[in-house]
Amino acid sequence: MFYDPAKSHGLPHNPFKAIVSPRPIGWISTRDAQGGANLAPYSFFNAINENPPMVMFSSGPRKIDSDERKDSVANIRATGEFCVNMVSHALRDAMNITCAHYPQGVDEFEKAGLQKTQARMIDVPFVKEAPAVMECRLHDIIDLPGGQHLVLGMVVGIHIDDSHIKDGLLDVTNYQPLARLGYKDYASITEVFSLDRPKA
Repeated sequence: MFYDPAKSHGLPHNPFKAIVSPRPIGWISTRDAQGGANLAPYSFFNAINENPPMVMFSSGPRKIDSDERKDSVANIRATGEFCVNMVSHALRDAMNITCAHYPQGVDEFEKAGLQKTQARMIDVPFVKEAPAVMECRLHDIIDLPGGQHLVLGMVVGIHIDDSHIKDGLLDVTNYQPLARLGYKDYASITEVFSLDRPKA
């Protein structure tokens, strides 16, 4: 099939996010200007630079069925800081709880029964149970068509749970990172394979 994204695809659900999958989940923790904590997952997320390390995530302008702004972007605009908490298979239910669009000021850590740990380089809490966490300072926020915001962050500190390091490498099959697919679907990484880069 072929369809013009500006017109109808003719399917029961939009396949775009199913095509671009799997996508890692950036579980973004922030602190508002009053000191309150916020935690929300974003599947439009990825690493974008290695040296210096940088990440990005994209957020819509409003909470679903609400005129209220998304808390993550508003908090990052106010403080210039955020953490990316990687989501393991074991944390899937807690992550899903934080998907809900709670009113501003609600602490999603508490709603999901998660423990907070204070970041070292920035004034933001992160998920103690997360297998890996990146502390980030805001590099830029770019406005995209449709009211979306692209947030670019500079990674200034990295935490890795030592139990997931094997023979000097981060063993993702040990914590099984969660990935977003299309529709309501998710996947976790349980098996990997390696390929050597060919010589030109």
